[in-house]
Amino acid sequence: MEVYLEGTAGPGGWPVPGCGCASCGRLAPAQRRPLSVVIDRRVRLSPYQPSAPPAPAAPPRVAASGLPDSVDTAAPPSTTPPASGDLAASPLPDGYTIRHSGDGDEIIAPDGTRLLLAFPPHPAGPYEEMREHPDPHEGPFDLVLIDLLDRPERLGRLRLRGLVASTTQVIAVGADHRVSSETELGRRLAFWGARAVPDGTVVRIAPGWAPDEVPERPKRTLVLGGSRSGKSEEAEMRVAADPHVTYVATGPSGGDDPSWLARVKAHRDRRPAHWRTVETTDLPRLLDDPPGTLLIDGLGTWLAAVFDECGAWPGQTGTAPAITPEASPAESVARRCDELVEAWRRTPGPVVAVSDEVGLGVIPATASGRLFRDALGRLNQRLAQESEDVALVVAGRPVQLPL
Repeated sequence: MEVYLEGTAGPGGWPVPGCGCASCGRLAPAQRRPLSVVIDRRVRLSPYQPSAPPAPAAPPRVAASGLPDSVDTAAPPSTTPPASGDLAASPLPDGYTIRHSGDGDEIIAPDGTRLLLAFPPHPAGPYEEMREHPDPHEGPFDLVLIDLLDRPERLGRLRLRGLVASTTQVIAVGADHRVSSETELGRRLAFWGARAVPDGTVVRIAPGWAPDEVPERPKRTLVLGGSRSGKSEEAEMRVAADPHVTYVATGPSGGDDPSWLARVKAHRDRRPAHWRTVETTDLPRLLDDPPGTLLIDGLGTWLAAVFDECGAWPGQTGTAPAITPEASPAESVARRCDELVEAWRRTPGPVVAVSDEVGLGVIPATASGRLFRDALGRLNQRLAQESEDVALVVAGRPVQLPL
């Protein structure tokens, strides 16, 4: 199957003509045109303009080798011109099949290679009735074109169902000003195991074809930030396309506090439905045997709970026994932090943890505040030392912290 991406952007292109946003202002005009895909020079998919005739196809982008940009150039290109009109209004050439499902449009070429154009469901077309779940025996797709700026967790669900595997190439399409820049788009896609390509790229796949290996993500990631900095959203974005994610909530239930309950609800509403949620402060146990990717949010509330349990707040009596009868509350807290750091060091991963950056504000006015700030600052330093990746989020923008 030869797939020619003559356009890779959202319905208005990117930049959107006449748009004054910062994202569109950073790009040259018409950098990405609305999504349009031509398969084997015979079948055109233009999902954003189903009733409009296709724009003339631009020549394929040519690499330095003199061949069109592609993953596999073994298969010779077809000489048959693309069909005129959109796919829904044109008969399919012999040997091609399209299936409409809740995942999007699945196109099967005569050689058996399969492409999924993963867009929201639409009414069934004239070729086959809508099917919500592709037959599991068919295995993963060879190529998936998917709008990941909409809901990246859809890619995680495809992986969970076995429809996207290590043999599947994933290309992000539908890009537009929902993301701040091309650089930010590439950064997100690296976490999601996908890539973007420029307009005019040709991708060729054949039976038995295998994509290049996707670079491995860091095993341990620490995301720091101040209050309302966007640190939780950054951490959630990084694991959004993973198939198995366990969200570890370390904070209190909130009781009847309306403000805290609203914050908890906002976090829950952001999480994909297929994520598992665990409420616990026993982080070493989870780190020793993680059920998939761990997202710990957050270490500040974990440490506050440890202070509660150990009776470490000035004037407080602990609710849990000390590590040893002779241990003071402060020593008990230190021991719990040691256990967490050791488990973080030996975890098989992957894990992303969120923590508060407490060293940039004013000195707390209370003894309890100063004690907590110092303890969390030391814990952040120790975990950062044992992490492959550490980021500081400021006003929603992540800054990678070098070693």
